[in-house]
Amino acid sequence: MELRNRQLRDIYVDLLMYYAEKYPELVIVEADLMKALKTTMFAEKYPERTVNVGVQEANMIGVAAGLANMGKLPFTHTFTPFATRRVFDQVTLSVAYSKLNVKMCGSDPGIMAQLNGGTHMSLEDVGLMRNLPGMVVVEPVDGVQLAALFPQIIEHQGPVYIRLLRQEFDPIFEDDQPFTLGKATTIIEGNDISIFATGIMVKEAIDAAKLLKEKGISASVINIHTVKPIDVEAIVNDVKKTNAVVTAENHNIINGLGSAIAEVLCEHYPVPMERVGVKDHFGEVGKKDFLMEKFGLKAKNIVDAVYRVLARKDTK
Repeated sequence: MELRNRQLRDIYVDLLMYYAEKYPELVIVEADLMKALKTTMFAEKYPERTVNVGVQEANMIGVAAGLANMGKLPFTHTFTPFATRRVFDQVTLSVAYSKLNVKMCGSDPGIMAQLNGGTHMSLEDVGLMRNLPGMVVVEPVDGVQLAALFPQIIEHQGPVYIRLLRQEFDPIFEDDQPFTLGKATTIIEGNDISIFATGIMVKEAIDAAKLLKEKGISASVINIHTVKPIDVEAIVNDVKKTNAVVTAENHNIINGLGSAIAEVLCEHYPVPMERVGVKDHFGEVGKKDFLMEKFGLKAKNIVDAVYRVLARKDTK
């Protein structure tokens, strides 16, 4: 399977169809956005394993919960805000409270809703979903990581929320690199600052580390692909080397990756820290580059945050 020069949704649907052959209980439940994620391809191959409830996202979750209760393995799909905030009560009671094996995919996370604008731009979905007991929250960076994590998502017994970039992505990892659900991935080793990043911000973190290296600053870059359960051991071990932290996420800095890392540090190893992300603001219409500039999600913003943290570190 080609994992690089394709849209992430194409890889995702190929994985769905591949594992559907191995898992006859795998089904998909849709809310009338099948063309957006290209799950029409799955429906053509497995029409008897496809349910489209129409524009009824809450009903989609209810149907998926019912199917899971009957021993099926349902994957639900819709845009990120409809997969989380619109259906939060159904996810809470029908899925999480009931500990059912439902896998929920929200596409176009954060600013990647782009021209669909603020109504479709969920900057709080990670915060919502990581609050639910037993919920696993995953954001694959590229096709390689998605393919490696996908069978683990299937095998995990319990609800999983997948934050999926739908279209183009920045290739980060080599094809043969392994990943473990719930375990962070170190991309660059450093000694002066730990940068923890997820999703589209991983590429920005890598670029920031290169800029910092030119200034004689050694930065670790760690990909947190599983925001919950978070890899406490990996976080603490790296921070014990650097004693300084910056987080970077395509999400509100409140209750997302930055908050999750801050909780770990407060309880285990407090150090100076800055969060790079959307700062308590709703989204708006725009293309990716404009929105990343608007909301301070560029490599230069990570670099600036590093300088602020290092200034505090040096005065301790």
